[in-house]
Amino acid sequence: MARKNKKTKGASGIVYSTQSDFEYAYEGDEMEETLPPNQQNLKVMLDKKMRGGKQVTLVEGFVGTDEDLKALGKTLKAKCGVGGTAKEGEIIIQGNFVNRLVELLQADGYGVKKSGGN
Repeated sequence: MARKNKKTKGASGIVYSTQSDFEYAYEGDEMEETLPPNQQNLKVMLDKKMRGGKQVTLVEGFVGTDEDLKALGKTLKAKCGVGGTAKEGEIIIQGNFVNRLVELLQADGYGVKKSGGN
């Protein structure tokens, strides 16, 4: 099995510096503001790749902080009555809820499109 190179998020490859006053600046240190719902362009799609044949509904394209992403994910999971997760800029809802999520997000004022031919 091949080894995977695990890099720190935002690391540019600097390992050591001989400068005594060197301060490493990580990419992404700045806080990303959450756009208002009417400026968000979300894509909702059905996916079952790499999931053992089980269907999940993905919501991609959210621009904002992780806390706001998790709050939106929690709301959507509660309204659908299922489990899921919100991480790495996407919300994963267990099951096929594409049409329901599109309706819920549009009702909250989000810009939403179905994606993936469903």
